[in-house]
Amino acid sequence: MNRTQKHAEVNAIRDRFGRMAAAILTDFRGLDVETLNQLRNEFRKKGIEYKIVKNTLVGLATKDAKYHDGLSEHLAGPTAIAWSFDDPVAPAKVTVGFAKDHDKLKIKCAVVGNQVLDAAGVAMLSKMPGKAEVMSKLLATFMAPAQGFVRLLAAAPTNFVYLLEARKRALGG
Repeated sequence: MNRTQKHAEVNAIRDRFGRMAAAILTDFRGLDVETLNQLRNEFRKKGIEYKIVKNTLVGLATKDAKYHDGLSEHLAGPTAIAWSFDDPVAPAKVTVGFAKDHDKLKIKCAVVGNQVLDAAGVAMLSKMPGKAEVMSKLLATFMAPAQGFVRLLAAAPTNFVYLLEARKRALGG
């Protein structure tokens, strides 16, 4: 890789870290190509970008970031990064789930905002509800008063119809 290519790669990594909602760093040592492709496909389904990177280039790309010191201690050995640009929980869920089935995949750390989380922090992050789940719960909360109001409005005419039905049966009709 020549100097121009390295500069372009550092800029690409810096751009990804600048746009990310979360990034998970993994050690993929011991995974065969087929398993690594399965992992990539899982990430792709969730809109997550997964790339094998050089540690020195990541260090250069993040040297001005607030999380650089916390991240640099994890930049040893083979490193691949899963960047999520939308949902900070999605890459943690995919990575932790995949690591349960494939013990050779090791989670190094995660970067969420300006914080670096260790592997235990990533496991805790994976248990949190994702963006879609939070949005659906919020929507349900917003809709509950309207649904209750509609049921309240419909109750009086419904009860009146039941009253007429009961009266009709009482009169033998």
